[in-house]
Amino acid sequence: MARPPSRRPGINRKAQYSLFASYVVAVAGAAAGLLLVVVAIFDPTGFAGLRTATAELTRPVSSGLKNMVSGVNSVDEVLASYWRAGSQNVALRRQVEADRNRIIEAKAVKQENARLKKLLRLVDEDQSDLLTARLISSSSSSARRFARLNAGRWQGVRPGMPVRAAEGLIGRVHSTTPNTAEVLLLTDTGNIVPVRRANDSVPAISTGAGDGSLEIRALSAGRNPFKPGDLLVTSGIGGIYQPNIPVAVVVRVEGEIAWGFPLANPSRVDAVVVERAFEEVVTRGDPAEAVPQEAANASNASAP
Repeated sequence: MARPPSRRPGINRKAQYSLFASYVVAVAGAAAGLLLVVVAIFDPTGFAGLRTATAELTRPVSSGLKNMVSGVNSVDEVLASYWRAGSQNVALRRQVEADRNRIIEAKAVKQENARLKKLLRLVDEDQSDLLTARLISSSSSSARRFARLNAGRWQGVRPGMPVRAAEGLIGRVHSTTPNTAEVLLLTDTGNIVPVRRANDSVPAISTGAGDGSLEIRALSAGRNPFKPGDLLVTSGIGGIYQPNIPVAVVVRVEGEIAWGFPLANPSRVDAVVVERAFEEVVTRGDPAEAVPQEAANASNASAP
């Protein structure tokens, strides 16, 4: 039978020293503890001072250990907060996008309401029969300038009727179908409108230039009376257009000709008003004769 190994460290001096040191530390710790107990019992004041000094000496170590423990304990909270912050950022971005869309829609509705209110005031102020319609298309690059209404003969629209928006005159009805109508725009070369300057009633004739602008010629001979910024309105001569409808603003003057742009842009106008002719007799004849009749009446009105 083999001899059991000895528990003694034998000749290993390092093991002997380690064992001896552990005994010394244990005995010294027990003695120090006993001494502290004796001091606490027989000298509480001294023990309190000793405890204060020990707390001051060990404060840096205690603070470091506490911060370390707190940091380890707060790791999960930091991670949770980071995750929640990311989720909240995504939700806030979505909310901002939704609010932005609502703001854009609200602005569009506000603009539409403003246009409709202008048309409503226009209808309330005018005592003639009116028909509200919408422009569904307009030509901007062809030689002829037309727009199309979503109302026609079945809705009471007839050739020669003026068409206006809240911003100003659009043109006049050129032809109709049962449910649509073509509008001859102001900028068409075949559309002639008697106009006058709003501030002093200087008469003139506005003719479409075919490129989106208007050619304006004064009826009085001599120097061109117009200047950039002048506002032109219908004069009422000719019997088609009612007086004082805003038409155009002068942008430049070249010799005897002034050039202007319509105040109402068909490409930006949605709702319009179709009116009866200022003089009902004009719409009873051939609409093609209305333009020469307008020019003749305007010339007669300007003659002395």
